[in-house]
Amino acid sequence: MSNIKTLEYQIQNTENKEEMHIRISENISGQMYLVHKAFKQQLTNNRIRNAHTKTRKDVRGGGKKPWKQKGTGRARAGSNRSPLWNGGGVIFGPKNKTYKSKLNRKENRLAINTLIYNKFKNTIIVESLTTKLDKPNTKTAIRAIEQTGIKLNKKEKILIALDKQNNNLYLSLRNIRNIEIIEINNINILSLLKADTILLTYKALRKLKSFTEK
Repeated sequence: MSNIKTLEYQIQNTENKEEMHIRISENISGQMYLVHKAFKQQLTNNRIRNAHTKTRKDVRGGGKKPWKQKGTGRARAGSNRSPLWNGGGVIFGPKNKTYKSKLNRKENRLAINTLIYNKFKNTIIVESLTTKLDKPNTKTAIRAIEQTGIKLNKKEKILIALDKQNNNLYLSLRNIRNIEIIEINNINILSLLKADTILLTYKALRKLKSFTEK
């Protein structure tokens, strides 16, 4: 079950302090199980099993029969790469595996809309973050973030969503552990759930609106 909710955001402009507003309508789910379902789907798709053992066909060597079949008094042996031998293959060992879980596109968008609605009070919209960032500079980037009213501390996790990739901003903030920068097209459940504060640019919000309405 879903319903339409209207959100009105105030757009901050740190240059001339003009107040602007934007309204967007979100189709949200009244049941949080859908968010949990999308969360589990993303965790499953991120899971990779790297453990990998070699069977007797993968182990190098073992092409020659160690000794003849009969007459030696020893047990029969066809290869020194047998799992019974030291240095041989492994029986039923773990293999590389990629886990996949499917979620309908409409369900995923509904879950994202629901989280955006629930985090409305912790969302800040700015006209731009990179106006004065001509080159990578951590102090300038932090100053631009603090001008929006966000107080940087190690405990609060901040999600910054941009309309397109910006290398200067990424290089400026990549060493700050509690800040995540993401392109709005790659918005996902895990990033939204982890964020205590969400910082969106105006263009990113417009792009998000068109993305969630498809």
